Amino acid sequence: MSAPRLARPDMVREPALRPAYDPAAHGVGIVHIGAGAFHRAHQAAYTDAALAEAGGDWRITGVSLRSREVAEALNPQNGLYTLLERGAEGTQARVIGALAGILAADPAATLEAMCDPAVKIVTITVTEKGYGIDRATRGPDRTHPAVAADLAAPEAPAGVLGLLVAALARRRAAGIAPFTVLSCDNLPENGALLRDGVVGFARLVAPELAEWIAAEIAFPSSMVDRITPAPTAQTLVDAERLTGCTDLAAIETEPFHQWVIEDRFPAGRPAWEAGGALFVADVTPYERMKLTMLNGSHSMLAYAGFLAGHRYVRDVMADAALAGLVQRHLAAAAAVLPALEGIDLRAYAEALATRFANPAIAHETYQIAMDGTEKLPQRLLNPAVCAEEAGLPLRPFAFAVAAWMRYCLGECDAGETYALRDPREAEIKAALTDHGRDPGAISLALHGLPGLFPEALKSSASWRAEVEDALSAMLAEGMKGAIGRELARLEPAG
Repeated sequence: MSAPRLARPDMVREPALRPAYDPAAHGVGIVHIGAGAFHRAHQAAYTDAALAEAGGDWRITGVSLRSREVAEALNPQNGLYTLLERGAEGTQARVIGALAGILAADPAATLEAMCDPAVKIVTITVTEKGYGIDRATRGPDRTHPAVAADLAAPEAPAGVLGLLVAALARRRAAGIAPFTVLSCDNLPENGALLRDGVVGFARLVAPELAEWIAAEIAFPSSMVDRITPAPTAQTLVDAERLTGCTDLAAIETEPFHQWVIEDRFPAGRPAWEAGGALFVADVTPYERMKLTMLNGSHSMLAYAGFLAGHRYVRDVMADAALAGLVQRHLAAAAAVLPALEGIDLRAYAEALATRFANPAIAHETYQIAMDGTEKLPQRLLNPAVCAEEAGLPLRPFAFAVAAWMRYCLGECDAGETYALRDPREAEIKAALTDHGRDPGAISLALHGLPGLFPEALKSSASWRAEVEDALSAMLAEGMKGAIGRELARLEPAG
């Protein structure tokens, strides 16, 4: 006999795991737009911990704006699902009870749920494209299909901005206190960006409402971090083995998780700190920490690792020489950061190295390497400027940038070609035409890309010398040889 479906009333045997509380005893207080795997591994797991420790009516109605798959898997299970955490020590399972159910491709029902007086918070994970916000103007992108449709029929919205504005308008008209809007997407200043998008949309359809939203609605920013791969057939097998039930909505993730939240919730919030959330007055320094340490070292290991023949991040960390350079970069990145309340930067660096080495997570270096010109300023160039201003070593950042420049040639040491997958790929190729493998010419050409390198670096002889020295080794000795040469710089003489 096959295992029963998780949490079904007709189960033939008891499940091995249950939530640490009775989900039915807690009402819904949150609507979440974008109920994909990341939300279920991150915010829903934090909410589950909050319910277990402090209770409250904080369960979540999830919304899937387009797909019905999540609803079809979760709703027959009363919203319960298995969260697998895969680490070097093995796989652990936990049954999450924070989700009350999923609304799928039903804008009218979503709007009704958002207008429920019991709802105090609307949270969102739809990726940057899902918002329909123009990053340049920070207002609604009128070319975005959902934005265009909602501007044409604001009384029947289907997109994020339109739904938020319509729900806030209805609550205001009915005398219902507004909800807090919390972006949980991996975007810098996500709260401020979302606020500008919502206010901008409202100005186009109801200017008076826009002023009220700008004055009265809280849009706290948050910084999120947890690697959540897509579930596989093995995910379902392991979930059944560990819970005793067939769970078609099981997901998997890494043990590490982080959530830093600006503490502005006028209508109240769950005790997310029970799950480890950190509440602060300003998220910006924590975003900088993540960009500089996690993302910066990720970019370095991605370019050097890919060109050294390592497909996954875990393979990079299994290469002792390259792992040593990752440790060097983490230390250099931490050195340019201010002290942060609640964060031990050394412990954070150790946690990142452990995450990178996790054998259960298959994160491709080629994937991390894409969109380099969009990532370099925040991850590597700005930290390099800070290092130079503080008189700190430039070499770790210069090596990382040299690895990007070597990657920009579009050809491995063995001669295999690859696409850069960068929005400025054509511009990069044009800049490098006829420069061959001359490190000075390559460096000059790429430093000359408009709007990419800060003037402080372009005009720094010491920076340019470090970059060109590292790039010269990569071109003359191959990436593996250059990595070995670079590691030798770290080892004491004799």
